[in-house]
Amino acid sequence: MSQAQDDRLDPRLLRLIGVVLLGGIMGILDSTMVTVAAETLSEEFSTSLTAISWASTAYLLTLTVTIPVTSWAIGRFGVKKLWLFGLVLFLVGSLASALAWNVESLIAFRVLQGLGTGVLDPLVLVILARAAGPSRAGRVMGMMGVVLSLGPVLGPVLGGVVLEALDWRWMFFINLPIGIVAFFLATRVIPADPKAAQQSGTGLDVLGFALMAPGFAAMVLGLTQAGEHATFGTPTVLVPLGIGLVLLVAYVLHALRARRTPPLIDVRLFSSRSFAASVTVQGLVGLATYAGLFALPLYYQLLHGHDARAAGLLVAPLGLGSALAMPLAGRLSDRTGARNLAAGGAVIAGLGGFALTQISASSGELLSAAGTFAIGLGLGAVGAPTMGALYRTLPPEKVPQGSSVLYNLNQLGGALGVAVVALILATMNADKGSTADAVSGFQGVYWFVTAVSVVILLATPLLPGRPEAPAAAPAGASPTGEAPEREAAGRAG
Repeated sequence: MSQAQDDRLDPRLLRLIGVVLLGGIMGILDSTMVTVAAETLSEEFSTSLTAISWASTAYLLTLTVTIPVTSWAIGRFGVKKLWLFGLVLFLVGSLASALAWNVESLIAFRVLQGLGTGVLDPLVLVILARAAGPSRAGRVMGMMGVVLSLGPVLGPVLGGVVLEALDWRWMFFINLPIGIVAFFLATRVIPADPKAAQQSGTGLDVLGFALMAPGFAAMVLGLTQAGEHATFGTPTVLVPLGIGLVLLVAYVLHALRARRTPPLIDVRLFSSRSFAASVTVQGLVGLATYAGLFALPLYYQLLHGHDARAAGLLVAPLGLGSALAMPLAGRLSDRTGARNLAAGGAVIAGLGGFALTQISASSGELLSAAGTFAIGLGLGAVGAPTMGALYRTLPPEKVPQGSSVLYNLNQLGGALGVAVVALILATMNADKGSTADAVSGFQGVYWFVTAVSVVILLATPLLPGRPEAPAAAPAGASPTGEAPEREAAGRAG
């Protein structure tokens, strides 16, 4: 196969990307869509908003617990079988959630949905990274980034449209036709794993799973509680955070000493400067993105008097900016590397954040939309090249583990972003005090987003630079097979 052929996004690869993203987008939408139905569900089941919030929290925690074990299951069962299994789990959970008869059954069925999403989410990255190879990683991650950027923004909007036109149960029913189409397309488009790969799986690191999965879940729970209660100083926040930290430290010690059974995640991956920088930067992107997604609707509601649906629509420039930047930045990164593109993106995001620190009670929507668009544009220019760099530097057999780390750190970053924003707004009495307090609160939020952008900028020199030209693909190589060569994991570029 020639270099030109290997570098192009051929129709076979494009079909694979489309089918995988069709299956993956449902979980992304469901993670935020149900939040807008909290009041409706509270009335439907005659229960408190706190109880209803557990329908979302349980989904998030189950997803977090499932992701680490998926990296092991890939080697044990193969990508295609696991993908189809994850789709079935998600669809069964969606159907059951739509038929829920009380809040307890809804929470239980959302757990089943979360299991399916926890299987699918890292598999999206694994399938696309393997299919792309090193020379196309940036472009493919950029295309995937469009879905990742628009999903959290479109979720509440879609949820609002469904609630206005249909019964709340259609938020879950809507997954069924999409999922069934995605399932049958996947049986045709996703190639079967080689028999050798299906037989190469090792035993499950049970102790590692018992430490790491609940450790991440406890950290996410603690940060979620901090966001809901706008404080880090209560037992409901400190206890889960403390337990999570202890469990994760215990996992690191266990993984470093593991001999018989390979650990779920090889923590020695972090000795690679490229890997450590890439996943850290992605975590910071998640932090800044979810801080904006959480603060913007409140800003439009409190300072401009918009209702929830209008406020949700006005958040769209954040996702739109990111969706426009990711494919272009991903394509460029395949030639220039991640370092300079990520640095430029961090500057743009920082300028957008700084512009929003100047808002006042009389500022129009145009200023906030422009600043929000710049933040999305900048973070998109950071995200796609950074993900591309991650998969260019990972050895093929470490791609599933790298995907698990990436998703979990992004999840923690998002939860931390929401918690910090809630704390800033509560400290400034933004939701209870005067208009001046509200303005000061939102200005504080965007100083935080600006500071995160500066940290990303400072970290970009650690990212890989211009990638080396890949070796020619071996004859007969499948477009979804392993990449022929990758950069050494610790190479700076």
